[in-house]
Amino acid sequence: MGSSTKEILTIAASLAASAMLFHTVIKDFIPSKIRNYIFKGIRYLHDHFSSELTLLIDETDGYSPNIVYQAAMSYLNSKISPSVKRLRVSKLGIDDIKFNVSLDRGQETIDVFEEIQFRWHFFSTQMSENSRRSNKGNLQIEEDTELRCLELTCNIKHKDKVFDIYLPFILDRWTALKNKGRTLNLFINERKIWSPVKLHHPATFETIAMDMELKRTVMEDLTKFVQSKDYYKSIGKAWKRGYLLYGPPGTGKSSLVAAMANFLKYDIYDLELTEVKNNISLRGLLLGTSSRSIIVVEDIDCSITMDKRDIPTKESDDENKTVTLSGLLNFVDGLWSSCGEEKIIVFTTNYKERLDPALLRPGRMDMHIYMGYCSPCAFRTFALNYHNVDDHPLFEEIEALLKDTEVTPATVAEELMRSVDANVALQGLLQFLQCKISDANETK
Repeated sequence: MGSSTKEILTIAASLAASAMLFHTVIKDFIPSKIRNYIFKGIRYLHDHFSSELTLLIDETDGYSPNIVYQAAMSYLNSKISPSVKRLRVSKLGIDDIKFNVSLDRGQETIDVFEEIQFRWHFFSTQMSENSRRSNKGNLQIEEDTELRCLELTCNIKHKDKVFDIYLPFILDRWTALKNKGRTLNLFINERKIWSPVKLHHPATFETIAMDMELKRTVMEDLTKFVQSKDYYKSIGKAWKRGYLLYGPPGTGKSSLVAAMANFLKYDIYDLELTEVKNNISLRGLLLGTSSRSIIVVEDIDCSITMDKRDIPTKESDDENKTVTLSGLLNFVDGLWSSCGEEKIIVFTTNYKERLDPALLRPGRMDMHIYMGYCSPCAFRTFALNYHNVDDHPLFEEIEALLKDTEVTPATVAEELMRSVDANVALQGLLQFLQCKISDANETK
């Protein structure tokens, strides 16, 4: 090894030792506030003389989802550089052909667009309670919150192209992918955030078993809502609509929600109110929902106490301790409900009479849909779906029995699924209905 090489190594070691000593001195002897000023000054000098433009794209804007972040994450999953050494891999179903590959936190990738190099860095930080308070006003959160962010860097001379061409291209690509054979998401609330899973529910208005006239009315109402953006704006109302699905258990309320989502191509947010700590958390969850979505509260009568609206108790009036009916009403049609647009709110209940009338009025629940016992029309839909039979000698007798007894669609479906042979299945359903009527007569 030559003397010049030794000198270089000696200098490098000396610089490294000096840097470590400098870091130790700053950490041990300089107060944290002064350290922050020093580091801010160094960053300022770097930014002042740097020729790079850096854009920070947070996952959320306050409590609202940032669609630029969502679009960029989707785009980058197909633009991962070969040099990236740490990736996240998942596969949602055994039938999925491809793996879902995405950047892990702390990783960086390069994208070349129109001969311009863009550097993306994905990182996350844990927000302290004080920083969350300053970022989100009075909406205080006790649990630790992870803030995910993308950092986009390029030469500052391309600033106009970033905003005029590059980012709009990413957004347009993401929108096109969402609208082209997109898989819907079902979101569930965990503490104060939404967690998505893929929604593969097969229910459609063609297969769902309900009265044909009612089915047609619901479809027409949904179509009218989607096409009424300008109308809602002209009358000064938030672009949203409420549906109350009520009726006995097993009558297809959840299936109707899935059929609505598949019909409109809307994501579903399944709001479990018992998991929501207070009204403040409820507002945050509402702001975290996207436009073109269905917000569902199932078994609303079991999710919240309905008799506290007019009773001034210390606990019910303190929105920091519980979700109140007043908070729920504001969720449905108060100021917070106008955040975002093209949203559908669905409440389901087995006992409509238990609900507060204030929750049921137009403007909150605009359309009340009774999901009743199995009708002859619903039975024929089941027979066609499960056995591809649109007529059979037993139909007339089965339909007559259905008119004389109360049987839920779920029960009829279960009987028809007992055999793959249509004759056997229909005969079994006939015997079941005969026994049910006989038992009812004996009870009387």
